[in-house]
Amino acid sequence: MTDDAPPELDALSAAILRELAAAPGDAGMSLPRLGKHLGLGASVLMRSLSAMGHARIGGVEGPGWVRVTQVEERWSATLTQAGRDFCARHLAR
Repeated sequence: MTDDAPPELDALSAAILRELAAAPGDAGMSLPRLGKHLGLGASVLMRSLSAMGHARIGGVEGPGWVRVTQVEERWSATLTQAGRDFCARHLAR
């Protein structure tokens, strides 16, 4: 794989990245709203978002495309700069 070749993404990961890229501003999207847009529950979203964040899973660090934050009871997902760059290069609509 060259630096310009996109990594293989499953359909769910690509859909999540597209939704977050389409969100207005830099505030991202609440997990309930993201789940509603995609027709998925929060646990499914969290598994995919964890794999696209910085989490180390199976000894491999994720690509750091998304950040999940909690403020009080509200969970949100946002694209990092690396995620915005990736989407611009590989997921243009």
